[in-house]
Amino acid sequence: MLSVFDACLQVGKLDRAALVLTRFGDTDVLPGHELITLHNQYLRAAINRAFEQPDSEWAQSLHKWYELHIKGKGVPQTSETIACMLKVSLLSAQGARLERLVTRYMDMMPGDGIYQVFSEADILTQQDCGIIASIYQPASDLLEDWDLSTENEEPQSLAEEASSTEPTAPLETRPGPDQTPEVLAVPQKGLGLKSLRGVLSFFAKIEGQDLSKLSYDERREIQARLEQDCVDAAINRWREENQALKKMGLNTSFSTNALNSQLYEWQCALETKLQNEFALFEESETRDRKTVEDRDRCLYGPFLRQSNPSRLAAVTIISVLNALSTAGVDKGIQLSLLLSQLSKAVEEDVRFLRGHQQFNRRKKKTRKPKMRKGQENSASSPAAQSDNTEAKSNVVEASAYETKTWPVLIKLKVGVVLLSALMDSAKVNVVREHPETKALISQRQPAMAHTTIHKKGKKVGLVMPNKWLVELLKREPPADFLARHLPMLVEPEPWTKFDKGGFIEYPAQLVRVKHGEKDQRIYTEAAVDRGDMEQVSKGLDVLGRTGWRINKPVFDVMLEAWNKGDAIANIPPLDPQIPVPAEPEASDNPLQRREWLKAVKAVENEKSGLHSERCFMNFQLEIARAFKDQTFYFPHNMDFRGRAYPIPTYLNHMGADHVRGLLRFAKGKELGENGLRWLKIHLANVFGYDKASLKERESFASDHLDEIYDSATNPLTGKQWWLQAEDAWQCLATCFELKAALDSPDPTKFVSHLPVHQDGTCNGLQHYAALGGDLWGAQQVNLEPGDRPADVYSAVAELVKEGIAEDLKTDNFLAKAVDGKITRKVVKQTVMTNVYGVTFVGAKAQVLKQLDAAYPNIQEETGIPVRVLASYIATKIFKALSTMFRGAHDIQYWLGECAGRVCRALTPEQIDRIASGEAPQSKRNSSTRTKKPKKGIDDLLSQFRSTVVWTTPLRMPIVQPYRKNGTRVIETSMQDLTLQVPERSDPVNRRKQLQAFPPNFIHSLDASHMLLSALECNELGLSFAAVHDSFWTHASDVDVMNRVLRDCFVRIHSENVVGRLASEFEARYGGSLYLAKLERGTAIEAKITALRKGKKLSLRDELLEEHKRLRLLSSSDPEEVKKGREMVTPASIFEEMSASQPLSSAAEMEEVALGNIPDTVTEAAVDEEHEEDDLAVGSDSDKKDVEVPDAEVEGTEQLKNMLAVSRFESELSGEYKKTKAKAKTSGKITGLNVWLPLTFPNVPEKGDFDVTRLRDSQYFFS
Repeated sequence: MLSVFDACLQVGKLDRAALVLTRFGDTDVLPGHELITLHNQYLRAAINRAFEQPDSEWAQSLHKWYELHIKGKGVPQTSETIACMLKVSLLSAQGARLERLVTRYMDMMPGDGIYQVFSEADILTQQDCGIIASIYQPASDLLEDWDLSTENEEPQSLAEEASSTEPTAPLETRPGPDQTPEVLAVPQKGLGLKSLRGVLSFFAKIEGQDLSKLSYDERREIQARLEQDCVDAAINRWREENQALKKMGLNTSFSTNALNSQLYEWQCALETKLQNEFALFEESETRDRKTVEDRDRCLYGPFLRQSNPSRLAAVTIISVLNALSTAGVDKGIQLSLLLSQLSKAVEEDVRFLRGHQQFNRRKKKTRKPKMRKGQENSASSPAAQSDNTEAKSNVVEASAYETKTWPVLIKLKVGVVLLSALMDSAKVNVVREHPETKALISQRQPAMAHTTIHKKGKKVGLVMPNKWLVELLKREPPADFLARHLPMLVEPEPWTKFDKGGFIEYPAQLVRVKHGEKDQRIYTEAAVDRGDMEQVSKGLDVLGRTGWRINKPVFDVMLEAWNKGDAIANIPPLDPQIPVPAEPEASDNPLQRREWLKAVKAVENEKSGLHSERCFMNFQLEIARAFKDQTFYFPHNMDFRGRAYPIPTYLNHMGADHVRGLLRFAKGKELGENGLRWLKIHLANVFGYDKASLKERESFASDHLDEIYDSATNPLTGKQWWLQAEDAWQCLATCFELKAALDSPDPTKFVSHLPVHQDGTCNGLQHYAALGGDLWGAQQVNLEPGDRPADVYSAVAELVKEGIAEDLKTDNFLAKAVDGKITRKVVKQTVMTNVYGVTFVGAKAQVLKQLDAAYPNIQEETGIPVRVLASYIATKIFKALSTMFRGAHDIQYWLGECAGRVCRALTPEQIDRIASGEAPQSKRNSSTRTKKPKKGIDDLLSQFRSTVVWTTPLRMPIVQPYRKNGTRVIETSMQDLTLQVPERSDPVNRRKQLQAFPPNFIHSLDASHMLLSALECNELGLSFAAVHDSFWTHASDVDVMNRVLRDCFVRIHSENVVGRLASEFEARYGGSLYLAKLERGTAIEAKITALRKGKKLSLRDELLEEHKRLRLLSSSDPEEVKKGREMVTPASIFEEMSASQPLSSAAEMEEVALGNIPDTVTEAAVDEEHEEDDLAVGSDSDKKDVEVPDAEVEGTEQLKNMLAVSRFESELSGEYKKTKAKAKTSGKITGLNVWLPLTFPNVPEKGDFDVTRLRDSQYFFS
C-alpha cells in the first residue's frame, strides 16, 4: 500500500495518494514519525503540482488537510511540515491573511526551531525567508545572526561543470582508419551481436583515438552518455533494420531470419496495446463498480505510468528474450521465473528514469545557515538524535514499510500485464514447404505460448517459444542492457551510500543483495550512516581506480586464432567435430537404443555448450576490440560476505584465462633488478611450474628462452610452446613482455605493464590454520617458513595413498581398484572446497567428476561403479584433512554451535511480545510443506527469527540471509502462482545458518585481508588488483606488495579474532533464551522430568517463567533477587548441577565440518545439499547415487554383496526399504528441550603456531 502511495505521488495522482494516506491515519498502522514523513511527501508533491497546474482551490484544500489530518490527529510535526505550510501560505495569500498564517505556523516552532524551518532551503527560497522575517519578529531577530550564504546542496559534479563550459573543439588531427580485423562472428548471428555492435558503434567512430588524452570532464560526459540509455538505442536499431529490409524488398512474409526486423514489428504492436491499456487506467480508477480487471489496473497502473508504452515495450521484449535464452531456449522457462525477471527489469528501468530526472533537478541552489556557537546542538533535529541513539544498538531495526523495492504482488501484476500483452502481440513468420506442391507457405504464428506441466505432483506454468523463434535465438543469445555492463572510460564514482557509487548514472548497489532479502541492506545502510563502512568503501574505490588497457599483441594473436575457427587453448572450435555413435538395429536390445539416445543427447549438449561458450567469447572479443585504444576501469561492489567483484559482466580480470591474458595495467613501471626476476617467476607460475622454489622458477624461464622467443615471434606458426602452459594466454602475454624486456637496451629500465600475480596457498585453510594455531596445518599452507613451497593438495594426496596402501594389506577390493590412480588433481577440488563447507555428498560428486575425466573406462576395468570408488576416495580425503587441521576442525564446530544456538533463540523483546500475546505472525500463508496447523512447540519454533550477524575486522556487518521462506498464492489472469516471498519475519533456516556460518566467516576474513591490502598498497603508490586470494601488481612492486600482504594478515590474526567474535555475540544476543536439547538418561534429565511432572507447564509457560526468573535476578531490588533465586525452573536445575551446555548442533555440523565423515547420509541431508547454492560446489550426479552406503561405514564385504544385487532385486526382497528406513531413523536427534540463557561455548584453545612467523615465509603468497 505504501508503494502504491509512492507511485501515485510520482505520477501526480494526488487524490488517490490522499486516500491511501487517510487510510494509514485511520488504521494507526504507522508510528507518528513515519506518518508525518508521508504527509510531508504529500505536501511537497502538492506544492510542485501547483507550479505546473495552478488551481485556485489547492491552497485551501492543503490548509484543510493540515488541520484535519495532521494537527487534528496529533501527528508529530517537523520543520519540513511547517516549511511546506509556510510555502503554501506565501504562494496563495496576501496582506493580513498572510500575516495571520505566517504567525500561526511559526508559533508552532519552539525557539531555535526557526533555524530548522529556514534550513529547509529546497522548500523556502531566500526571498521567502525574508518575507517571513519581515512578518514574524522572532525570526527577524534570529536572522541577524545567520549568514544566508548560498552554496550547493552537494558539490557540483564535474559533469555539470563540463556542461556549463563551452564545448571543446573537436580534434583536428585524426589518425587514419584502424587496420585491426573485425572479430569473425559465429555464423548466422542475430540480435545479440548486432545489439552489442550497436552499443559499441561509438567506439568505431573514434578508432585510433585515445580518450584518456581528453580532459576528465569530457571523459566523464562521454561515460555518462554511454550509460544513459540503451533501450532507445535498441528500438532505433530494430527500426533501422526493418526499414532497410523494406527498401531491399526483403521484408516479405518469407523473411524468417531477420529477427531485428520482426522485433520492431513486435515493438510497434506491443506499444499500441500498452497505449490502449494506459487509456483504461483512468476508466478503471473512476468506475464505481469495479471488476477484477479494474482492481488490478488500480494496483499496477501508478507503477506503469512512471514509464511510457514505448519504453515498456522495449524493456519487455529484451527481458523476455534474455530470460528465454538464459534458461535454455528450447526448454521453455517457468512462468514464475520469467515474470520475476521481467518485473525486476521494469522496476530497475523505472528507478533509472527517476534517478535521471532527480539528477537533472539537482542544479537548485540551497542555503547552508551558519549558526552561532552553541546553537548547533540545540537546533539538532529529533531525527538526528534518534539516529545517534540507534547507532549504539546492536540490533538494527527498520520500518516494516519501505518503498525502495516494489512489493511482490505489484511486481507480479506488472509482469503479467506486460507478458500477456507481448504474447498477444508477438508473431513470427513460419515458412513451410508444401508436401505435394513443394511451394513455400507462410503463416503468422504466436512467438510464444503459455502452457502447464505437472512436476512432482504440482502444476507448473511454462512459457514455450515457437520452434522457429527457438532456431533464431539458438544462433546467438540476445544482448542484455549492454552499455551498463561495459568497463568505464573514467574512474568510478567513490562509494558514499548504499546505492551511490560506481557508475555515474546507472544505479548500482554497494552490496549485492539477492531479490527480496532486506536484512543485509538494512544493516549495511545503518553502518554507512555510522561511518563504519568507510574502510570497506575506500578499498572498493582503490580497486575501481586501477586503470586497464588491452594487451594488443595478445589480442592480435587471439583475433587471428579466433577468425581461423580452430580450437586453440581455451577457445572452442567454430565447428566441433564430435563423433555421433552409430544407431543400433531396431531388432537389438531396447536398452542399447536407450544408451544410444543418451549418447546422442550428450553429443548435442556438448556441441551446444561449446557454441554458447564461443558466443560469450565473441561478446568479449568485440568489447576488447572496441576498447583496444582506451584506458578503462572496473567499478567494484561486494557480495554479502564482503568479497569484491567487478560490476562489468563480460570483460573483467576475474574472467577466464583468455580474458586475463588480454588485460594489462594502463600505468607502466620500470622493471628494475627484482622486477625482471619476478617477471621470470611469473612465467613459471602461469605455465604451471609453481610448486618449485623461487630460484628454480626463475631458472625455468632462463632455461626456456628459445621457446619464449619462438612463442612471442611465431605464436601460431612456430613450436607453440606456450600452448602447453596451464594458463596459455597469460603465458603468451608474459612471453611477449619478457622478450620485449630482454630485447631492450637495458632490461631493468624496461617499462612493464603486465600484472604479476601472487597467489595464496588454499587461502581458506591459511586462515583456519592461523585461527587454530595448527603448526602442522600451517606448514602445509606455507604460513611456516620453508626452503620450498609446501603443497597441501599433494600432501593430502600422499596421505590418501598411504591409507590405500594400508587397505591393500587387507586385500580391500576398493583399494585395488584405485591403487595408482590418486593424483593431486583428483583431490584438489575437494580439499579446496572442504574448508568452504562442502558436504560429504558434494565431495563424492567432485571426486566422481575427476575420476570420470581422468579414467573414463574405470568402471569397465574394475567392475565397480565409479560412485562407490568416489565415496571411498572422499572418505580418505576427509580423514587426511581432519588429521592435518585439528584446530581448524574444532573452530568449525565452535562456529556451527554458536550459529545453532542463535537460530534457536528468542530475544527479550520477542519474549515480551509472546507474553502479551502480540507475537507477530507471518504476513502470508505458511509454506506448503506444513501439513497440519502449528501448535505448542511449532508455534514457538516459528518465532525463531534471529539470523547470524557478525562484524568483519573492517567493521562491515555480515548478515546471513538463510530463512524458511513462506509461500503466497497470487491470482493472475494467466494462472494462480504460488511464490516464495522472503520476509524479515520469516523463521530462520537453522540448518543452513549453522552449516554456512563457518565458510562464510572465513570468506569475510579473506575479503577483509584483500581490502586491507588494497588500502595499504594504495598508500604506497602501488597499482593493485585482486581475484579473491590472487593479488596483482607490477613486477617491480611485488616485493613491496608481498610485505603488505604478510603485514595485513598478521595484523588481522594477531588479534584474538574468535574471542572478539564471541564477545560480539554475547553483546548482540545478550538476554536471549535459546531452546537447548539435553541428552536423555542423565541425572539432569531425570530431575527436570520430575519437575515437569509436578508443574505440568507448557513449553511456552516455561519460557515465560524463565524470562521472569532472569528479570528478577538482574533486578537492583534485593527482594526481587531473592525471589528469583527461590524459583525452580529447568534452567535453574541445569545451573545448580553445574552442567556444561550441550552441543546441540553437532549432528548438523557433521556433514560440513572440516574432514568429518557423517555416519549416514539421510534423504533430508541430500535434499539440503542439492538446494544449497552457497555451500557445495555443483554436482551433476543423480540423487539415487547416494543410496549406496559409504564404503568404510558399511564394510567391504557387505558392500560387495549389495553391488551384486540390482536395485530391482533389492526392491523385490524388501532390503532397499530396510536400508532406507535405517538411514532415516539413524539421522534423527532425540533429546529433552529446555530453555536456557543464551551463552556460548568456550573458545577452542589455540595451538602453538605463532602467526608472526609467516613474515619470514617467502611462499605464503608466491
